[in-house]
Amino acid sequence: MSDPLAEIVSLLKPVASIAKLVTAGGAWSVERRELGSPFYCAIVEGRCKLTIAGRSPIILESGNFVLVPQIHAFTMSSFQPPPPGTLPRRLETGPGVFRLGDPDAPAEVTAMVGHCFFLANDKQLLSSLLPDIVHARGERRLMDLVGMIHAEMIGGLAARDMILSRLLEVLFIDALRSTGGAETSPGLVRGLSDIRLAPALRRIHQDPSTGLSVEELAETAAMSRSAFFDRFRRQVGVPPMEYVTGWRMALAKDLLVRQEAPLVEIATRIGYASASAFSVAFTRHVGVTPGVFAQKD
Repeated sequence: MSDPLAEIVSLLKPVASIAKLVTAGGAWSVERRELGSPFYCAIVEGRCKLTIAGRSPIILESGNFVLVPQIHAFTMSSFQPPPPGTLPRRLETGPGVFRLGDPDAPAEVTAMVGHCFFLANDKQLLSSLLPDIVHARGERRLMDLVGMIHAEMIGGLAARDMILSRLLEVLFIDALRSTGGAETSPGLVRGLSDIRLAPALRRIHQDPSTGLSVEELAETAAMSRSAFFDRFRRQVGVPPMEYVTGWRMALAKDLLVRQEAPLVEIATRIGYASASAFSVAFTRHVGVTPGVFAQKD
């Protein structure tokens, strides 16, 4: 059976950009306003507060891991942050090692922090299928993976980029496997945790070249058409056929960029009867023809 979660993470192609070991003491606060940059953090010791724009504050404690695939403006701080308008105190004490807050105060928090970016040609679609935020507690593997990524980032050893790429993929998959259920925001992970929807999602990913319809997918889920449609839209966040089209186009973009198959073969592999039918659908969905898209990338 196809593994939708592994396929999504593989197509996203995460690449490490920043990895830091951070200690903090006293009253401290750090604010970031970059949009779209995936962010993760593992708390080694202590407790702090993470506030993401539009959400209630999250208390992060020792052994906690947090991942935000599409980061919004956020603030990490001590429980009693500095007064508004106070300039942040940030000191680099070594390669990839930073101190926040009062340098003379005891270190109350130690955290491993990382940022990455996605090389995917359809990263907006793919990342929208992931939860808004993953907050895991007591997942030792996640803590170890973040530590390995940090060591690779500052180590400068041979095959560094390849190892970092694989470690990030494993980190994302492990983090996403740690969540699920009704508390997760709508998307692929929530859909896969639904016993009825999971077979239909796997069918979409297993062979997108087959003639998929709401009726056929509902039958796979052992549900009526209307009940399946409503449940899929509620759990995954989009209607079934919109998901099918989005997934097909994400695959098409990847195949076009890799230039490993002619247009007619790409069309067949993602479920279109002819190259012309695929070209019309691709142009309508993406805004440019397949040939122009392939040349741009």
